[in-house]
Amino acid sequence: MEEKKDVYILAIESSCDETAAAVVKNGREVLSNVISSQIALHTLYGGVVPEIASRKHIEKINYVIREALAEAGMKLEEMDAIGVTYGPGLVGALLVGVAEAKAISYASGIPLVGVHHIEGHISANYIQAPELEPPFICLVVSGGHTHLVVVNDYGKYEILGRTRDDAAGEAFDKVARAIGLGYPGGPKIEKVSHEGNPHAMEFP
Repeated sequence: MEEKKDVYILAIESSCDETAAAVVKNGREVLSNVISSQIALHTLYGGVVPEIASRKHIEKINYVIREALAEAGMKLEEMDAIGVTYGPGLVGALLVGVAEAKAISYASGIPLVGVHHIEGHISANYIQAPELEPPFICLVVSGGHTHLVVVNDYGKYEILGRTRDDAAGEAFDKVARAIGLGYPGGPKIEKVSHEGNPHAMEFP
């Protein structure tokens, strides 16, 4: 019986304000996960400034990739594929990650795999719960996206619904800014929500 080979993927993410790279084994085990966050920088402006985010990605992307490989104790030549977020997201920020991934793939001959941002959020559940297998229903609530998705099989999705205007994450940020809590809004609103009256407004 043929022994199954482990698959190692170098994953690159630059869709918004965090530059990240990870090494993942067999799609379920994270061997390293290096993130360079820009939250402190964008807090000065009350939200993410796309041009600043793009420039910071350029500064940090080589560093996070080197660190991710080092933390995993592996070399680039040991990777079976390079995965990169290709969208949706901030165009300038995405271009940095995609260009970097294409360059590495071209220079090394390692296959390149484009990853849809929302599919990445859904697939994170496989890492959190290694025993999870389709079919299941997934609620995606990220910064700029809110979707209710049926995962019929690996790579096969059916969108049941999504917001038509602002995503939940955007709403949190805008409300937090409007009431003077600052950015990012999600954690700050969650903190103050524990101090409120849960019966102030009854919903059916």
